[in-house]
Amino acid sequence: MDRSWISNPDRLSAEYENGVGEFVTFVRGILDVQGLTKCPCNRCMNREVHHIDSVRYHLLIYGFLKDYIHWTEHGEQSNPQVPLGSPIQDTPPCMNEQDDEMAEALRDAAGHAYDIGSSSYLLSDMCPPAEQAWYDKLFEELHNPLYDDCMKFSALTFIVKLMNVKVLYKWSDRSFVALLKLLHEALLVGNRYPKSYYETWKLLCDVGLGYEHIDVCKHDCTLFHNEHKNDDVCPICGVSRYVRKKIPHKRLRYFPITPRLKRLYSSKHTARAIRWHKEQRLEEDGKLRHPADGEAWKKFDSLYPEFAGDPRSVHMGLASDGFNPFSHMSTSYSMWLVILIPYNLPPWLTMHKSNYLLSLLIPDPKSPGKDFDVFLRPLIEELKVLWDGVQCFDLYQHASFTLRASVIWTVSDFPAFAYLSGWSTQGKLACPICLEDTRYKSIQSKISYIGHRSFLEMSHLWRNSKEFDGRSERRAPPRNFSTEDILSQLEPVGQSIPGKATTTAKRKRLPTELNWTKNSILFELPYWSTLLLRHNLDVIHIEKNVCDNILGTLLDIEGKSKDNDKAREDLKDMGIRSELWLQPHPVKGSLKPHASYVFTKDEAKLFCDYLRAVKLLDGYASNIACCVTENNKLAGMKSHDCHVLLQKLCLLVS
Repeated sequence: MDRSWISNPDRLSAEYENGVGEFVTFVRGILDVQGLTKCPCNRCMNREVHHIDSVRYHLLIYGFLKDYIHWTEHGEQSNPQVPLGSPIQDTPPCMNEQDDEMAEALRDAAGHAYDIGSSSYLLSDMCPPAEQAWYDKLFEELHNPLYDDCMKFSALTFIVKLMNVKVLYKWSDRSFVALLKLLHEALLVGNRYPKSYYETWKLLCDVGLGYEHIDVCKHDCTLFHNEHKNDDVCPICGVSRYVRKKIPHKRLRYFPITPRLKRLYSSKHTARAIRWHKEQRLEEDGKLRHPADGEAWKKFDSLYPEFAGDPRSVHMGLASDGFNPFSHMSTSYSMWLVILIPYNLPPWLTMHKSNYLLSLLIPDPKSPGKDFDVFLRPLIEELKVLWDGVQCFDLYQHASFTLRASVIWTVSDFPAFAYLSGWSTQGKLACPICLEDTRYKSIQSKISYIGHRSFLEMSHLWRNSKEFDGRSERRAPPRNFSTEDILSQLEPVGQSIPGKATTTAKRKRLPTELNWTKNSILFELPYWSTLLLRHNLDVIHIEKNVCDNILGTLLDIEGKSKDNDKAREDLKDMGIRSELWLQPHPVKGSLKPHASYVFTKDEAKLFCDYLRAVKLLDGYASNIACCVTENNKLAGMKSHDCHVLLQKLCLLVS
């Protein structure tokens, strides 16, 4: 009996599945009354007993013991007739458990090409010869040991793990190249270790871990991409593309998302999980457990029933934010990233970082600002293609289909909201919800937004109180602007010239344009104008800012308290709360009366002692006691700590 399938690293291939079927058929003859037998998978190793169905599942998931050729633990004679020279004996010595994991990764990268061969059910969906040759080359690299007689690593496995260490510990490229040279010299003659960083990078690109370099104008005017790919001068500002000797001023990293979306369907497990939102999600009226339960998702599906009819069509969210890539926060630099999140998966998989699709890395000492659309151009072009559909192979159903994807909203903080939507979040009309109905009031040198009482019922007592801003509130709530209203507001918005060049004249915004600074590039997507909810604000980010301001005011933290001298002067200008006005003082100039909403020293000590004594479950939040300083202040709190403090701990204190 040919048992070469045992050494096959692809546990999803027809050869391996048929071999497991032969083993299960063989073992059924020796089962006990309960149907139990020893499990020869790589995890149980014939030490545990399971039901035969569970054994089959284990073998498909964890693999078959490589050296268990003679099935003596399952009633076979100790010397069965195994033909000499079979692939079992010719298995490369470097193939071990970690190479099995790499084989699965390669299989995902190559799509259904792994199953081509003896699998008769895929003959109608065979991959192109060039793609098959590309995969064969990668699988050959996986079988080649790092050096002769190496039992642990193949060249490909070692390189992937070494690159992982480089990223984790932030090695520089120069130090990594020096290590490559040293290891190449130290290893035996004839080793298959790469000699340079370029060879390493090229090998990883072949696996599917690469990205595109796109040069950017010095002033963010345009990308040297597509029709401008061979230009040496910016077509807008006329500045040279390069600093010197083909070294660009800036370089955008673009990670195409289509191959990674296809890869979701090249594994049986993810290809099944991506249908969860349609086939396994529990729908219950009044319960919001998943984005698919929301009105925005339901309206989108009703407008595009052909898209929604296929559970494999991907609904995605676009998230963006800036961060400092350097360890020292004193270094002024802002790297912006754009991430796509597939919502088809279950919630516990959707929010796992392994399923985030990083699409753009935008380099700039400063934020891209209004020129954010310039960097989004390659992503938008790809999203247009994905809306029309691309051919993909579904390994779960063993059939080709048209893969379609859409971005149904964005998620960002307040500054990024302005970059993505085109509505400026500064000035008199800063509110992105109220738009032109924003209630504001100019106070000295700043603008205050104090019209929040208009959202109360008309009979509410607070509407008649003059303690808020010196007058009663009789206005109705702001309007809910429809899609047609927003599109009509965008009609008079002129075309802005991108870029930050000093020679580029700034376009003065007309009164009819309100706070719109541009027509967002997202409106080029065929479905964007019909969405019910286009932009979401990052609540946890905003909640941290609110928490810092509240705690800073309660504990009177210098530099963070909103109860400062200017705030007291504003009260005097508005003619309200005279007991809190600044009082003249012969020595200090002015004296700020104590407010009832600010802790006294004793109250601050009691509050901080309470936080020091709080015990939380492991993983629920960090040790908030470490954020309490010796002088009864709070510092160094993370976003989730602020959420727990506001939503849970402060409620107990009150």
